[in-house]
Amino acid sequence: MTTTDMPAVDSDEAIVAPIDFVLLEFSAERLTGDAAPALMDLVERGVIRLFDLLILSKAEDGTVDVVEFADPLSEQGGFSTFAGASSGILDQDDIRQATDAMTPGTVAALIVYENTWAARFVAAVRASGGELIASARIPATDIIDALDALDKTD
Repeated sequence: MTTTDMPAVDSDEAIVAPIDFVLLEFSAERLTGDAAPALMDLVERGVIRLFDLLILSKAEDGTVDVVEFADPLSEQGGFSTFAGASSGILDQDDIRQATDAMTPGTVAALIVYENTWAARFVAAVRASGGELIASARIPATDIIDALDALDKTD
């Protein structure tokens, strides 16, 4: 599947599932290309709908570049399949915030996606008069640490 095969984001198209963004940082020396096929699998199975994907590079001196998908660096990361995945949601301030969070000498993927897996549940909640009043993401490492602590008390 190429980005031209991915569903287009139309302003009239209903977005009913939660929208998330992630900023994934990679050491430039350790890029394997494994993340891109895993992301494509999520798109192809309809688990997520990809809105945006930007590859960012931050040099040791702090210089930042948006990596073009034709660049050899992006080919190593395997994300060239997603060239053209842009909805216009991200602006320059979003990119600045992302690059501020990056460690010098790294490459990052800034991804905006809809959690289409949740659409049916969200529709049912709305039809029942429910609304989201709070949401937070708990880092997996926090859960692992909590479970490890429970194991130690047993």
